[in-house]
Amino acid sequence: MKAVWLPWFGTGGAVCIGVLLALAGSDGGGLAFGVPSFALCVALAFVVQWVAFVPAYLKRTERFFDLIGASTFALVACVALVGAGEFGVRGVVIALLVGVWAVRLGVFLALRVRAGGDRRFDAIKPSFALFLMTWTLQAVWVCVSFGPGIVAIASVGEAGADAFLLAGAALWVAGFVIEVVADEQKRRFRGKPENTHRFIDSGLWAWSRHPNYLGEIVLWLGIAVAAFPALRGWQYATLVSPVFVWLLLTRISGVRMLDGAAAKRWAGDDAYANYVANTPMLLPRPPRRP
Repeated sequence: MKAVWLPWFGTGGAVCIGVLLALAGSDGGGLAFGVPSFALCVALAFVVQWVAFVPAYLKRTERFFDLIGASTFALVACVALVGAGEFGVRGVVIALLVGVWAVRLGVFLALRVRAGGDRRFDAIKPSFALFLMTWTLQAVWVCVSFGPGIVAIASVGEAGADAFLLAGAALWVAGFVIEVVADEQKRRFRGKPENTHRFIDSGLWAWSRHPNYLGEIVLWLGIAVAAFPALRGWQYATLVSPVFVWLLLTRISGVRMLDGAAAKRWAGDDAYANYVANTPMLLPRPPRRP
């Protein structure tokens, strides 16, 4: 019985997080269409996931799950900009940075799913409650990751470019480049038939076991830094964004799942054991092989 109700508790918990985040992010913020801009963006993120969930569940498919998630970031950025009623430098820059990231990620993930689907969803798709929880959690991912950015975009009367915006943009560029290069190196590695049963340990992957996730964390840290001067009162709670992204990628999904699968696949492989022992999980260092 407990297992049956667990997904519903998960969905309810995700909604509660969304409500609390909407309240915090709306503190002292502007209005759009008569409601707090930040709260409107949070509500939009949840509604988009729930609407998309219906055909996804009926067709038992996850093929547009990642695409919807990435698109929601871009949609929320646009709504926040329109709701602000004016286009400040900080808001426009953050919206453009997140938009570029969202387009790139959406295309990358859509192509990956088209090539072979996503096995993580095999046990989830048949269950209404589990699949709904997964889509709802995606809304939380959008809102928490993008939290400080939404506040900054929706803010009015902000000053022009400053050191925080420049530093944040520089961090975003660094993280974006790392993520794109790492993903492209892995794509090319996997595209060679001789590498079918090998693990990648070249390029950025010789410096870090998960350089793509390092790039993801750094770019969201950049968005938080760029948005910082626009935050007020309880809005500072949205600065949990980069910590949330780090926890999500290293403790919940991402690293934990990939390392677990790799440990099983290459169990007993001395080369893989040496790679893990001598290559840091995230923070890069020059290759050191025995």
